[in-house]
Amino acid sequence: MPTQNVIKRLLILRYKYISQKNFVFLLAILIGLLSGLVSVTIKNITYGIEWLLEKSIIVSQNSIYFILPVIGLWLVYLFAKYVSKRPVEHAIPSILFSLSKKNGLLKRSKIYLPLITAPLTAGFGGSVGLLGPAIASASAVSSNIGQLFHVDRKTRTLLIGCAAAGAIASIFQSPIAAIIFAVEVFSLDLTFASLLPLLIASVSSVLTSYFFLGNGVLFNYNVATTFALRDTLFFIILGIGTGIASIYFSKIYFAVYKFFERFKTNGQKLIVGGLAIGVMLYFIPPLYGEGFGFINDLLDGNHLHALGKTPFDDYLDNIWVVIALLIGITIFKAVAMTTTFAAGGAGGIIIPTMVMGSALGNVVAKIINNIGFGFQVSESNFTLIGMAGLIAGVLHAPLTAIFLIAEITGGYQLFVPLMITVSMSFIITKNAVDHTIYTKELAEKGALLTHNKDQSVLTLMKLDSVIEQDFTVLNPEMSLGEMLHQGVAKSSRNLFPVVDDNQYLVGVILLDDIRTVMFDQSLYETTSVETFMHNPPDYIYYESDSMKDVMRKFQDSSAWNLPVIKGGSYYGFVSKSKLLTAYRRELINFTS
Repeated sequence: MPTQNVIKRLLILRYKYISQKNFVFLLAILIGLLSGLVSVTIKNITYGIEWLLEKSIIVSQNSIYFILPVIGLWLVYLFAKYVSKRPVEHAIPSILFSLSKKNGLLKRSKIYLPLITAPLTAGFGGSVGLLGPAIASASAVSSNIGQLFHVDRKTRTLLIGCAAAGAIASIFQSPIAAIIFAVEVFSLDLTFASLLPLLIASVSSVLTSYFFLGNGVLFNYNVATTFALRDTLFFIILGIGTGIASIYFSKIYFAVYKFFERFKTNGQKLIVGGLAIGVMLYFIPPLYGEGFGFINDLLDGNHLHALGKTPFDDYLDNIWVVIALLIGITIFKAVAMTTTFAAGGAGGIIIPTMVMGSALGNVVAKIINNIGFGFQVSESNFTLIGMAGLIAGVLHAPLTAIFLIAEITGGYQLFVPLMITVSMSFIITKNAVDHTIYTKELAEKGALLTHNKDQSVLTLMKLDSVIEQDFTVLNPEMSLGEMLHQGVAKSSRNLFPVVDDNQYLVGVILLDDIRTVMFDQSLYETTSVETFMHNPPDYIYYESDSMKDVMRKFQDSSAWNLPVIKGGSYYGFVSKSKLLTAYRRELINFTS
């Protein structure tokens, strides 16, 4: 009760003295700070687990370290089954679904669940990233703060975007890329009203990260070799390579999930997935964990340390063996990551995407330098640009990819090659794959928000809000006289659904259909409702039709009213006038 009184007083003060615009700015600062704190927390928990495992006697024996991901998956499985009693969710897709279908409302449990399941997965060596879970936790924080202060849906969506931007800015110290990510992935409108809160949240989150972690950066690298015109063809080749790799990444993701669907229980998935991950780690140790160390080693030019101890150590003097192993990492990183997810682990795909891109970029540079034609390119630069190419292709976020790498390198010397590679990768992937890993299932459900305002408004609309049920229901065996006295005389509508004893819609009658016989009393007992009813021009199916489908059916049928079928039975009608009124209201709210 005291807490509720404090909140009530804060709300009163807010409405009295703080304008809506300034209040959003204050919330953006708060959410930025909390997002930074969430990111720091999830990183420190993970690093703490890794430190404890490195100091243990068991992990010091390299021959058996690959069993650790199995232990991590097992712990996540036990936590989900007996403690949280909720299935492990994918971070970004669950947020996007909440924005489109749940008004941006996220449960409080989603604040702390990613902080437990993701560190257990990644800390024990699961081949996943922490950025997605950090965004999920921060978004849940922002959603609940929005609910606490009774903000509307549009403001709550903006605050969730601020949380996502804050998490990325905190981890990468890249506030501009963080803002662009929120716009590209969460489909936020880039207006001044949304840009400033995103910027405020990003900056406050970076400051939080600096406060707790100091000035250290993930990738300690400065560009030494700038762009040369003669290298243009090589960056185009890298763009083509990252585009093909992005398509492979998306295809293998869904293929692995489809493979694991054949297992009936989560325990079976854990065992099979754990064994598969263990085998991959034995032959390719860099697949262990997030992979930031692997990227930094490649940037430093130390590919031997990046590869670690493998069964092929005796052959690493041959550069083509090194290239083959790096290609193996490029291929199997996506497999290891998806297997970790399918086996029950929690994590994100952004950082594994960067690992895969760094390996591919390094491979392309090594092939160019060792193919024997006398060409020399910077392997470190190609490593960075390869990351950008994969991010652009896998996430369909080209601007995020360009600015993220530009900010990581502390300058814009690589801006031109970044644009070349990223644009090639994005064009190839976009033409081959319509939706990303994040959005494919949402698009199939009709629950995806995009930058297409018309499509987004239809996605946000709820079918329940336009269904009308104040219609007088007729039975096909009723006489004309009964229909007139029990139906027409008591209804203000000119449309009557005809339903049988099992509540199935068998037809409809319009007032125009009986207007010419309404006063012919000789027909009152001799004709029935069945004589006048006819089929509606189309049907709306409650369980399967999206609002886009509903709008299309009205357009194709030219009908003014269409019946709604729910569970096979008659449920109500949707009128074109109410549908268009609701659409106009939602459009005004969406664009205001």
